[in-house]
Amino acid sequence: MITFSEVSVLHDGADHPVLDGLDLTVPEGELTLLVGPSGAGKTTLLGTVSGLVPHFTGGTLRGRVTVAGRDTRTHRPRDLADLVGSVGQDPLAHFVTGTVEEELAYGMESLGFPPATMRRRVEETLDLLGLEEVRDRPLETLSGGQQQRVAIGSVLTVHPSVLVLDEPTSALDPGAAEEVLAVLQRLVHDLGTTVLMAEHRLERVVQYADRLLLLPGDGRPAELGEPAALMARSPVRPPVVELAEVAGWSPPPLSVRAARRLAGPLRERLTAAGAAARPSATRETVGPPLATVRRLSVRRGRREVLRGAELTVRGGEVIALMGRNGSGKSTLLGSLVGLHPPAGGGILVGTGAGDPDLEPHRARPAEVLRRVGLVPQDPRHLLYAETVAAECATADADAGAPDGTCRGLLSRLLPGIADDSHPRDLSEGQRLALALAVVLAARPPLVLLDEPTRGLDHAAKARLVEIVRELAAEGHAVVLATHDVESAAEAADRVVVLAGGEVVADGPTAEVVVASPTFSPQVAKVLGAVGPLTPAGVRAVLSGEAGAPTGPTGPTGPTDVRAGSDPGVPADAGPASGAPATGAPGLEGAGGHGPRWWRRRRRTRTAREHRGAGPAGGGS
Repeated sequence: MITFSEVSVLHDGADHPVLDGLDLTVPEGELTLLVGPSGAGKTTLLGTVSGLVPHFTGGTLRGRVTVAGRDTRTHRPRDLADLVGSVGQDPLAHFVTGTVEEELAYGMESLGFPPATMRRRVEETLDLLGLEEVRDRPLETLSGGQQQRVAIGSVLTVHPSVLVLDEPTSALDPGAAEEVLAVLQRLVHDLGTTVLMAEHRLERVVQYADRLLLLPGDGRPAELGEPAALMARSPVRPPVVELAEVAGWSPPPLSVRAARRLAGPLRERLTAAGAAARPSATRETVGPPLATVRRLSVRRGRREVLRGAELTVRGGEVIALMGRNGSGKSTLLGSLVGLHPPAGGGILVGTGAGDPDLEPHRARPAEVLRRVGLVPQDPRHLLYAETVAAECATADADAGAPDGTCRGLLSRLLPGIADDSHPRDLSEGQRLALALAVVLAARPPLVLLDEPTRGLDHAAKARLVEIVRELAAEGHAVVLATHDVESAAEAADRVVVLAGGEVVADGPTAEVVVASPTFSPQVAKVLGAVGPLTPAGVRAVLSGEAGAPTGPTGPTGPTDVRAGSDPGVPADAGPASGAPATGAPGLEGAGGHGPRWWRRRRRTRTAREHRGAGPAGGGS
């Protein structure tokens, strides 16, 4: 179905090809999962199939890519639109129309489908992807996960023979991701659709793959083969495969069910090593309150997005904010920096160093920025300079940080990003790493991260977890809204679950995630009530290390962290040991730009060129 014949791709200005000598055939009617570290060329490879590379991105394509006999060198994306459906990493770049229903119909209308067929397929897709309730909503009012489902649905309505998907579940909650993957399974098994998918959250998808296409990214050639065999030597692996390495299982299981069948002896070893149960968290909270949310209600248009939400965030805590798409996570983070004024209740944010607490929606942006830093879901909202180097220099100046602070953070998070690269030419994961470095350079007392692991590979996630834990150890507080249950298990002391705009669970990570089949990490599902939550924790217990973690990596959260409990610490408590340093003066930004989350760049809509056209450039 898809044939690569000695394919090499060299992007404009690059010294080395991102793909070199690719020579293989992707079978028809199978789901092929594309695996590799960030920057290995996954997005570029997908672009060669849809025709975006080189017709849209530029650069030089050598060799030949054919899809059902059509040569992508001579067929532009519009010439492949009836055959190939493509969804990029950024759903907003995919949209052309204004509402959900219009977007689902647009592709069929462009190809001249009869109105009756269009109506039937729109209704089918709304039901398949759980979009019926938002069918009339403007696209910009949807959550990130809802937007991603609309982008996927807009190509499914055309019934293409080939689906090319770049990180299709990255913004989806676990339940929504399972629904989308079930739809893809039905297309492959029942209709013979060929699916080529890149995904960093391998724990969600690897068990569904018929073939694995491994791009090692270290100069070794690409490999196409059986998933279990390639996973054993892949540089990026899901937790269940890492657990197999610790336990000595070969070949490694790819699903929780398969691992559970092998896990009996491992559970016995963990029990004998003293990991029979996960103890309740006992660490005392030493930091002062940095944010207090009381009975918060927020309306966006006619919808009440938050209803009576309660939350207290203290210095030294790492909190994972979880819940299904549209539950109010991003709205809560935005409210903490003053983006959404309360319709009821209130918010106070402080520095933890004795400065007065502020209501963020009433305060000057510079005052808020001294207390809170936000990395939004779309990192482009923070990025406006022409190069990575200029972006980092401005971030250092805004924060009053030493020169090179932002650049050092970026190199630590995701090495290999060139200083002269334009932020829009980076991959989604690379842009996110840059936005994280920009905000973390200021080291605000409270750091808010909205889907911070989206687009990051396993190594970059591990480095992010290290940075988050370091910030917490220094007295900062970190709140990350995430659907990535594995990263939450590694990083968070405490998990807060939102549903329908209300806090429905709040407690230590090990207690909350293990009690939920939706938010439980793979290792917990395999081991049940025994042992740690991560492969690293299992390895530590089996190696006999003293004090091996039995919950998330690092210390666990307070025993009672329900909002309003605050045992023994008054709301106006002064700075405590470990309180974070306050922000530097001049944070309103160089050149009068103002805090970055108040700025939005005009977005170039590329979807009219081709459904699924992502940002220019070939990062992965």
